[in-house]
Amino acid sequence: MTLSIGSIAPDFQADTTEGKISFHDWIGSSWCLFFSHPKDFTPVCTTELGCLAGMKSEFDKRNCKIIGLSVDPVEDHTAWSKDIAAATGNAINYPMIGDAELNVAKLYGMLPGDAGNSSKGRTPIDNQTVRNIYIIGPDKAIKAMITYPMSTGRNFDEVLRLIDSCQLTAKHQVATPVNWKHGEDVIIVPAVSNEQAKEKYPDGWKAPLPYLRIVPAP
Repeated sequence: MTLSIGSIAPDFQADTTEGKISFHDWIGSSWCLFFSHPKDFTPVCTTELGCLAGMKSEFDKRNCKIIGLSVDPVEDHTAWSKDIAAATGNAINYPMIGDAELNVAKLYGMLPGDAGNSSKGRTPIDNQTVRNIYIIGPDKAIKAMITYPMSTGRNFDEVLRLIDSCQLTAKHQVATPVNWKHGEDVIIVPAVSNEQAKEKYPDGWKAPLPYLRIVPAP
């Protein structure tokens, strides 16, 4: 399956470190950060999982649930979580999906359909394409996707910034400019005419270009 921004995130049932879930039901009316890993007991992923556990309260503030996936069984995740807590000081506080049969990785197009049906014998290099982030809205549509190589740890401050932008722009007819941070000025989208913009922003806007209309964040 080829997924893109706007696609409905495929639903699935899976075992996790917090019990069996049905993905869409688990998301409910929340936003979701779904991020994947090629294999347990890998060094970069260990740092990422611990970092994200320490930042979970920031995601909670944004009504955004966190769920991870790694191409190994749940019992391996449980053992790995001890290493993560020891190395980073943060115990895992969100569910981790077991994908020992590669079902979810293939469903999301992170592994090809002919990759087999078992994680046994597979190396991190075999699964190196399972390094995705999906931001999913309450409507279950994918709002953003990021893919990282195994050698580069993810920047979860950037993921928070991305969620802030997705949530703001989903609610208002605005876009966020380069390097935007929460609370900074935003851009009126081209779909809003000047006449409509005058109703929304009676104090006007800055326009360094006719198509670049800048206003304070709603």
